Amino acid sequence: MIEEQTTKPWFKQLWPWLLISGPAVAMIGCIITIYLAINLYADKPLREGLVKQGLKVEQLKDVQSDAQAKK
Repeated sequence: MIEEQTTKPWFKQLWPWLLISGPAVAMIGCIITIYLAINLYADKPLREGLVKQGLKVEQLKDVQSDAQAKK
């Protein structure tokens, strides 16, 4: 007597989904991090004439020359 073993297709097995879930969660986290970095923590003006780029705060040149011209 020969017994036939029936196997399920790969997408009905548990192990492929467990192996795929780790990288999938990491990709979703990466996409969320990039979105937050671009939209929420982008270089924004602090007040008129000052811009923060990373940890460095710079004064814009055009505003600086306008302020000197008004004096």
